[in-house]
Amino acid sequence: MPTEHPTAPARATLASIDRFCRAVFMAAGANEATCDGATRAMMHGTRLGIDSHGVRLLPHYVKGLIEGRINRQPKVALSSAFGAVGVLDADNGHGGLATYVAMDHAIEFAARHGVGAVAIRNSSHFGPAGAYALNAARRGFIGFAFCNSDSFVRLHDGAMRFHGTNPIACAVPVVNDNPWLFDMATSAVPYNRVQLYRSLGRSLPAGTASDSRGYDTTDPELADMLAPLGGEFGFKGAGLAGIAEILSAVLTGMKLSFDIAPMPGPDFSTPRGLGAFVLAMKPEAFLERRRFDAAMTHYLETLRNSPARDGLNVMAPGDREWKVAEDREKNGVELDPETARSFAVLAARYGLKPPFSP
Repeated sequence: MPTEHPTAPARATLASIDRFCRAVFMAAGANEATCDGATRAMMHGTRLGIDSHGVRLLPHYVKGLIEGRINRQPKVALSSAFGAVGVLDADNGHGGLATYVAMDHAIEFAARHGVGAVAIRNSSHFGPAGAYALNAARRGFIGFAFCNSDSFVRLHDGAMRFHGTNPIACAVPVVNDNPWLFDMATSAVPYNRVQLYRSLGRSLPAGTASDSRGYDTTDPELADMLAPLGGEFGFKGAGLAGIAEILSAVLTGMKLSFDIAPMPGPDFSTPRGLGAFVLAMKPEAFLERRRFDAAMTHYLETLRNSPARDGLNVMAPGDREWKVAEDREKNGVELDPETARSFAVLAARYGLKPPFSP
């Protein structure tokens, strides 16, 4: 059983980490669009404190680019479009690039038709789903993002890996404030959280992971699968995972979770054929913008000022993340030891300066 122990993580500024990631991707042979999309997605996670889906993924992506899992020079484009609906072929490129491009198209459709939906084919791991929903909200639209992934989550009362962590994200613009931002895995925790806790030597929260027989464990070294969101009511999490599965795999014609090659390998030479789905909605298509803005402001003011239990406070989705982002913009980020070590290795390989002092 792992025990909590002090660590000495490396500290770096967000700007220096961003520059380093772009330089590494470029050195690994990725085109400029891939460097930008992959870095933006990871930096969303790191900036907002979603470290399990932040820059700790850099060495994983580099391995995929070098060994052939991820196309370093993809031609990402719509393969079909009709009215407010499009299908985007990611050409086995990086999932971050593909999903940002897909959301751009969804926003264009929504600007004309009120809603826009894009199904993504032939993609790869896209990181934090909230990055793409937020891309829509920053431009005045309501955004949704979904994807499935390789099986790692048991069903409610199940004893085998079935769904992926299958995230669902939604972001809503708020006038004169940060967007309302909700980003969740439909598992109790994301798989990358298990990896992060292994790196930190921390125990997992109870009821979040299972051993190979489907029984709960708090030891990340013994975690063979994740539990669905909901604990004793895990059928709800399993059902939500099914929504993401249908939109991301069934509707796109891509692989179901239990047919996707495992993210950790060992095969890093074969594209994984992932699907994803994004949706954008234009509030003005439904009511006057001033009424929408006033209602969102009233909703959030009432929510944040509602009574809380002793010693606690009520937060809207995204509030914690915005506080973390403000702190990290000012004070930088503490990279966990494993990520710091991997950055040092990549820096040495490509003749780059790491974003922190050795």
